[in-house]
Amino acid sequence: MSDFNLRIKIRPRENWWGGAVDDGVHMPFGNQNFTRSLDPNPTDNQAAPFLVSNEGRFIWSNQPFEFSFRDGELIVDSERAPIRFYEDHGNLRQAYCAAQKEYFPSTGEIPDPSLFTAPCYSTAVELLDNQCQRTVLAYAESIVENKMPPGVLIIHEGWQEDFGVWHFHPGRFPDPKGMVDRLHELGFKVMLWTCPFVSPDSPPGRELASKGLLLRERGGEIAIRLWWNGYSALLDLTNDETAAWYLEQNERLMDEYGIDGFMFDYGDPGYYKDSDQSTVFSHASDHCRWYNKIGLHFPLSMYRAAWRCAGKPLAQCLGDKLHSWGTNGLASLIPNGLAQGLLGYGFSCSQAIGGADLQELPQEKIDQELMVRYAQCAALFPIMQFSKAPWSILDDEHLAYCREAALLHQKLGEEILELAKDAAETGEPIIRHMVYSYPDGGYEEVHDQFMLGDDILVAPVVKKGAVSRTIHFPEGTWVGDDESVVEGPCSQEVEAPLSRLPWYRRKSV
Repeated sequence: MSDFNLRIKIRPRENWWGGAVDDGVHMPFGNQNFTRSLDPNPTDNQAAPFLVSNEGRFIWSNQPFEFSFRDGELIVDSERAPIRFYEDHGNLRQAYCAAQKEYFPSTGEIPDPSLFTAPCYSTAVELLDNQCQRTVLAYAESIVENKMPPGVLIIHEGWQEDFGVWHFHPGRFPDPKGMVDRLHELGFKVMLWTCPFVSPDSPPGRELASKGLLLRERGGEIAIRLWWNGYSALLDLTNDETAAWYLEQNERLMDEYGIDGFMFDYGDPGYYKDSDQSTVFSHASDHCRWYNKIGLHFPLSMYRAAWRCAGKPLAQCLGDKLHSWGTNGLASLIPNGLAQGLLGYGFSCSQAIGGADLQELPQEKIDQELMVRYAQCAALFPIMQFSKAPWSILDDEHLAYCREAALLHQKLGEEILELAKDAAETGEPIIRHMVYSYPDGGYEEVHDQFMLGDDILVAPVVKKGAVSRTIHFPEGTWVGDDESVVEGPCSQEVEAPLSRLPWYRRKSV
């Protein structure tokens, strides 16, 4: 059934997931009042017009909607497109798979395999405004010197001359080709940060404006938007000529310097207006989707904001987290990562380990225990990302634990890659909610552990000072990282000193 307004009764044991990834910390929905408008998505992460329940029901629309869980009812309202409601699909997994096949089928492709087989390292937190050839190379050299496995290195904002001028700044990067060659020698693939913003008074900005390739306000003037780096114009990526220009800039960087891929940042729906004048009329959220399509031209690409791009071979990182144990920091990683999977964004990345604010904190404010638990939590995400160099803020003991987490990701890298390939074929998440894999276990409210595929259970410690934790084991025989054996189903308190990330593999029958 479909309509522009929907009101349904929530069943006694029914729980719901979906909407915006950043709301994962509030999921499952249904047990308390909650409202979110996706028109447009105001959060800084992925979203989709999709809700799914453990009672085998789901809701989809082709455009953004507002939804509320209130007084035992789910209320969904849309001004743009009909809301489609489906039921009788059995459980969460069956409902998800039915929706996925109908509305966001997988392409069968994965992002570049190097994202899964070793950690990623971003220069964002480590270097902040000091992005230059010397500091980038020093960071990469220090990764290797500290016996961390090299992987993908993301050179963050600051490498370019100006926004929209996608050339290396000649003062800060005198020999970009030599730099990239050296990074390749060290074992890294290299991504560059990029965005859809253009400085309007730059030569490319003026040229793009003269050709009608920038977004315009309702009255026809160039749209200028405030973001964290000032005021900028926006590319009109609904225009084929604009998209071709943007692709040409990226391809030139690959051809001239050997760049391997791109971190496509920003493009959030909140930077657009429904009234923006573009070549193809688009609502604010749809502009985000046009931006997401650019990444499909590059196997090594990653996004932070996305709209209706589930099932596509795009890596998707979580939004920035703080150096905190709370739901603005470590406690959000698992629930928001699970939300990514249940919205179809399976190739998920942990974002900056330790928090995006680490560089701003004095040494005495840095919690070394938190840094270790962050790294352990991220270790068995599909994509693991460091940004702040742990050796620059940790003592030898805590650094060793972070290194072990990175090496564990590398050790299981080929297995994670195979799960990514399977996700590309089936459309199913790589990291899975417990109730997704075990629908009859009563795990709906368990959001501090997850399944990696169907056979690996991961239970990080996410509470300060804890050296043990309760793990909920489904049916079967589970063999731990410490070689312990647990017969499920059961809930069991396990030892988890700071040196340990508890994880278990289900023993084959």
